[in-house]
Amino acid sequence: MSDYTNVKELFGCDVFNDSVMQERLPKKVYKELKKTIEEGKELSMEIADVVAHEMKEWAIEKGATHYSHWFQPLTGVTAEKHDAFITAPMENGKVLLSFSGKELIKGEPDASSFPSGGLRATFEARGYTAWDCTSPAFVRHDAAGGTLCIPTAFCSYTGEALDQKTPLLRSMEAVNKQALRLIRLFGNTTSKKVTPSVGAEQEYFLIDKEKWLQRKDLTYTGRTLFGAMPPKGQEMDDHYLGTIRQRVSAYMKEVNEECWKLGITAKTQHNEVAPAQHELAPIYAPANIAADHNQMMMRILKKVSSRHGMRCLLHEKPFAGVNGSGKHNNWSLTTDDGINLLEPGKTPHENIQFLLVLTCILKAVDIHADLLRESAADVGNDHRLGGNEAPPAVISVFLGEQLEDVLDQLISTGMATHSKKGSKLHTGVKTLPDFMKDATDRNRTSPFAFTGNKFEFRMVGSRDSISECNVVLNTIAAQAFKEACDRLEAAPDFDLAVHDLIKEYATEHQRIVFNGNGYAPEWEEEAKRRGLPILPSMVDAIPALTTDKAVELFETFHVFTKAELESRAEIQYEIYAKAINIEAKTMLDIVTKQIIPAVIKYTTVLAQSVNAVRAAAAVDVSVQLGLLTKCSERLAKTNQAMEALAEVVSHIGEYPEGRERAVYCREKVVTAMEELRRPVDELEMLVDKEMWPMPSYGDLIFEV
Repeated sequence: MSDYTNVKELFGCDVFNDSVMQERLPKKVYKELKKTIEEGKELSMEIADVVAHEMKEWAIEKGATHYSHWFQPLTGVTAEKHDAFITAPMENGKVLLSFSGKELIKGEPDASSFPSGGLRATFEARGYTAWDCTSPAFVRHDAAGGTLCIPTAFCSYTGEALDQKTPLLRSMEAVNKQALRLIRLFGNTTSKKVTPSVGAEQEYFLIDKEKWLQRKDLTYTGRTLFGAMPPKGQEMDDHYLGTIRQRVSAYMKEVNEECWKLGITAKTQHNEVAPAQHELAPIYAPANIAADHNQMMMRILKKVSSRHGMRCLLHEKPFAGVNGSGKHNNWSLTTDDGINLLEPGKTPHENIQFLLVLTCILKAVDIHADLLRESAADVGNDHRLGGNEAPPAVISVFLGEQLEDVLDQLISTGMATHSKKGSKLHTGVKTLPDFMKDATDRNRTSPFAFTGNKFEFRMVGSRDSISECNVVLNTIAAQAFKEACDRLEAAPDFDLAVHDLIKEYATEHQRIVFNGNGYAPEWEEEAKRRGLPILPSMVDAIPALTTDKAVELFETFHVFTKAELESRAEIQYEIYAKAINIEAKTMLDIVTKQIIPAVIKYTTVLAQSVNAVRAAAAVDVSVQLGLLTKCSERLAKTNQAMEALAEVVSHIGEYPEGRERAVYCREKVVTAMEELRRPVDELEMLVDKEMWPMPSYGDLIFEV
């Protein structure tokens, strides 16, 4: 019974959630705080002081000695500064523990030390963190003890967003306002709020920590820059949903428990396609909470792996030749009273509200396909997207046979009269029950797929914050809803107008719908013919942030200013150039200090062997000589490629920061890196394993 886990008691035990607030806060204070959370009403300092006191007392009981404003700057990771609850000592030498409402609501980290894209100069240091009371505070336990973490937004002294949370909250307000307008047109007077609901599937790799320490490319960059494929990869399809190894099972158990303590609804766990690859998926939550939970989950995945002698890899493509890792972002819109706006019902052709919402989203994705693609732009994702393992770098929408047929009816006749029904699945085995199958199949090659009552955006990289893509989804949906409502509210005949609008949107934006194989080379040609944007790399995608179309969109809904968008574009270019520069320098370091010395040592041994055998007897030494020749030739190619890479790296600083430097890195540095990798990977297949200076792919992905 010692292994028994009481999930009910464990779940949320380290979260200052609604039940804790109800229990510990005075009724009046609790009601005021709930109004702030649910209605966005301003919280008085008097109320904030009471909340802060009770939050502190609760946190201390949980073992906390410090508090921190926990925020998400544009670094890709979270940030925090810890302050102890202690005050200045009294005359008798004792200290008091305090935490005020002001300290709860506002913090002041250095805004000049985080990426700002020029919004902040080095000497302009002041920034603010502001409590996001809709996302509950929590106590995190680690080697430093307990810390009360308060989810916050982060902005500059002049009010610009310097984080992922602020624009996400702005976009949630925008889509809520416009979605409420839409459902009011259909007679809904009871729902008070529409919230983007998100569930983010998290893929990751686990490798042995000792082997990870022997790979400088993994420690510096998160991915392997060299590595020949082992005889077996994922060809046998025997890892996906296979039996979970005992070592990994023990790890997953602890990850689940850590997640549950923090209120993260870790639900589904399994082996993914590639060896050593796994997935963890939560239940849906409001977009900002889902984004917070995903950041917390990634930290837990990394922290717990070390306890089990492993390392968690979150890079999108840690190993060339095997599947990379993504983060499917499942997105829907739900009311406060439980209505899912993307629920088609049993007869979607009769569900006019659903059809309007659906065609509005088709319009939004079609118009802003470039922007949605940019929301998944990441250095690591360049290695994953379009590689027949993840969605292609071309945005399209999968609807399935049922909804595509409904749209075809609307386009051709202006009316949809029927919906395809699911048939009975006959297994041919008497002891197995027959059951009704869905009216449509699924399509794993689609970047944006309708999957029953939600859209699944599959482009997001495994390391990425899900905030960025949800900011885009929320805002483009808000725009489409607004434009639809503007027309329908002014229409003399609503029923006629809404049918006309659905047909119009379906017809004009049909080009974005593609139900076929997104991996097929013909699809890219078809996408070009349709006029869809093809943006294969991060550098290609970044300009979408600052188009007139994007600026107008975000400024209209007060999600981003033009300056904020320009700053984010600059940060993206900067991140790309820095990442490539680090990878290139790491390659040079490994080749210079490890690869070349190892090959020289091996070829020396070979040469000595040839001479020794020849001296001993007149026998055939062609094998040794052939191997010596092959190694020497590839060693020369390696040295030549290394010098070429060093040359192009030396010129990176000559290009101005921003787009020019990023383009140079993509066109020159990345190409030179690929040229260096080729002979090194060939050498790995020739050199004695005992002499090769780092663990192989086989060692890393099969010996966990």
